[in-house]
Amino acid sequence: MLIVLNKKWPAFSWLLSFLLFLPLLAIIWQSFGDDNNVFAELWQSVLPDYMLNTLLVVVSVGVLSMFIGVPIAWLVAMCQFPMRKLFVWAMLLPLAMPSYVVAFVYTDLLEYAGPIQSGLRELFGWKTAQDYSFFDVRTWFGASVMLALVLYPYVYLLARTAFLEQSQSLTQSARLLGADAWQSFWRVSLPLARPAIAVAVALVAMESLADFAVVNYFAVPTLTTAVYDTWLGYGSLAAAARLSALMLAVLFVLIALERVGRAKQRHYQRADSRDPVIRHQLTGAKKWLASALCLVVFMAGFGVPFISLINMAIDYFDVSWNQEFLDYSINSLLLAMTVSLVCLFIAIVLGYFKRLSSSKYADIAPKLASTGYALPGTVLAIGVIIPLTLFDHSLNEFLDSLGMAGPGLLLSGTVFAIAAGYTVRFCAIAIGTVESSFNKISPSIDMVTLTLGRSPLGMLFKVHLPLIKKGCFAALLLVFIESMKELPAALLLRPFNYETLATYVYQFVSDEQLEHGALAAIVIVLVGLIPLIFLNRSLEQQQ
Repeated sequence: MLIVLNKKWPAFSWLLSFLLFLPLLAIIWQSFGDDNNVFAELWQSVLPDYMLNTLLVVVSVGVLSMFIGVPIAWLVAMCQFPMRKLFVWAMLLPLAMPSYVVAFVYTDLLEYAGPIQSGLRELFGWKTAQDYSFFDVRTWFGASVMLALVLYPYVYLLARTAFLEQSQSLTQSARLLGADAWQSFWRVSLPLARPAIAVAVALVAMESLADFAVVNYFAVPTLTTAVYDTWLGYGSLAAAARLSALMLAVLFVLIALERVGRAKQRHYQRADSRDPVIRHQLTGAKKWLASALCLVVFMAGFGVPFISLINMAIDYFDVSWNQEFLDYSINSLLLAMTVSLVCLFIAIVLGYFKRLSSSKYADIAPKLASTGYALPGTVLAIGVIIPLTLFDHSLNEFLDSLGMAGPGLLLSGTVFAIAAGYTVRFCAIAIGTVESSFNKISPSIDMVTLTLGRSPLGMLFKVHLPLIKKGCFAALLLVFIESMKELPAALLLRPFNYETLATYVYQFVSDEQLEHGALAAIVIVLVGLIPLIFLNRSLEQQQ
């Protein structure tokens, strides 16, 4: 669409994209700096073990999520059994549960003094730990299980969608040829859904690679914890940047695999989405086994942790409801609101620029601005703090040269740092949502509006914004929720004496005192349930 834009609009759009892309460039630039041989020492000592642990966790979480999510997705999508409609949306609820809360709850249940081992000792008459053998949850495999319990919904959601989008004629043909439900799944549905499953597993792998809280709580050294320890423990920002660059290389491989899977997925979309879904009617013990399997997975990923949080919050309400809880709730709310508004503004600017620009490079700007979403929180913190620190030092040196007192850490030592980190990380969510809303507006509306004498800026306020207000609200909501839940970036970028609900809860988890922060954890979970409610509406249309 050829529309003459004011020259300031493209310049401003490219400037915003560059600022959001700057942390990635900063990591690459800093990785070539002098690290006083810290990286070499790590490579010769502990780094190989960190890389092995990272590989074990990422692969294990991906495999476990696949083995949990795919069968559940097929049962809910293609079979009829008791409470199926309830499980359609209930299986998504673990996404709202912070992984470190799940890790704490199960550690508390499974440790030596926990109710499970205590009950076993009482039942069988065992006196000490030497009398029996019980697995240790604080291992890389235990961390993998905890992460899989909250990440399997990615696999479930994409696999279920893939099963529903398959041509019903194929499954009907399989039935006519005598295939039962299991044979239909194994020979027809699963092969066709493999590209979607590959995409989901790649997403799970990226999330598990980025996790800091669970592996740190279980004392499992990975690349993510290595970045944290190298920066704060060794005091080497350059070595931390090199580790971050190493993680980025792994992320780019995972993203490439996800893109390949998504490209293949296009060949397996059914032509007519209006075909009614003919489900296998499970009978006898099979239908109750299907319900039991879904119930066990739901309780493991959401039910047990949430019930534990409620019990803790009730028992320790007088301790949890205090001034700190209120102050940190206000901090989180104000920070999340600010970041969501900034991200929405950037998304509208870039989306409108892409829509009206005649340049073939216009779509590059939103893509550059969206790169931060792929960065793990610890890596992102490194990328954000480098340019902010450089600016602060340069500003102070310049003012000192003029004989004026410098402001100190104006950006890197204030709430601006954490707000900037959140904006870089979550702006991609707003950009994708707003851009999707822009794409639904017919280009003819633009032509008619301009013919009637409106300027491009006037058209934005009078025509486009009213039409995309639902998309804007969705973008605000999603960024707000993600900002409320973010932990790794907040731990590294927060100024002194500043806490969010996420860091507040994690401090209690680290101190083995989650019961004191249970009320704050429930608030985080309830906020995380909001987007799942909206997602449930779309799932109901597919039932």
